[in-house]
Amino acid sequence: MIRFTKEEVLTRWRNGCIVSCQALEDEPLHGSSVMALMAKAAEQGGAVGIRANSPEDIRAVKAACAIPVIGLYKAEYPESDVWITPTLREARLVAEAGADALAIDATSRRRPGGARFESIVDAIRGEYPQLLLFADVSTREEGEAAMDAGVDFVSTAIAGYTPYSESTDEPAYALMRELSALGRAPVIAEGRVWTREQAVLCLEAGAYAVVVGTAVTRPREITKRFAQALKEKVDG
Repeated sequence: MIRFTKEEVLTRWRNGCIVSCQALEDEPLHGSSVMALMAKAAEQGGAVGIRANSPEDIRAVKAACAIPVIGLYKAEYPESDVWITPTLREARLVAEAGADALAIDATSRRRPGGARFESIVDAIRGEYPQLLLFADVSTREEGEAAMDAGVDFVSTAIAGYTPYSESTDEPAYALMRELSALGRAPVIAEGRVWTREQAVLCLEAGAYAVVVGTAVTRPREITKRFAQALKEKVDG
């Protein structure tokens, strides 16, 4: 299994396209073998990295591809709205699965059991010093706090998905500008990137790399957009 250093990841990711290969349980493409094939296709198309959910998918993608993998583990807890690698348990499972980077919800929302984001970062740093830390945030304040905690990358993945962050149909360009202007950690654009033009605008807004997910790897949602557009044209 290939393991990448931070220097190698930085070199590979600069101005590149990272593809998020995830499918919900009720989607036809759900399953590790399918996600591995999706990731391999993305790699052949020029992707510089893959974002994968669950230990099973991470292992399958690492076996199929020779590019860095951002791992996460979505888990729901009744007392918290945080579900992207919400606890140290999920973080350890991602690390053991072989991910090169660990994506964690770094929002200010309450975590399961009242755990602190900084405590998870400290624990993972101690147990897996080579694992890169990738903070998913929704606001500038959360991004700054994640940088203070010592993460390697900050992602705009959750911008617009918390009740207190700005919600638009576009990528979070303003947040990218604010975070990148700090010059403290590479900013990864993620969320609502549907077109090539939007991806380029993310780079112009200061993003180090751009994650594209649904627009590439979720045909059900892609089809819905086309079908809805045609319906609106006919109905209108």
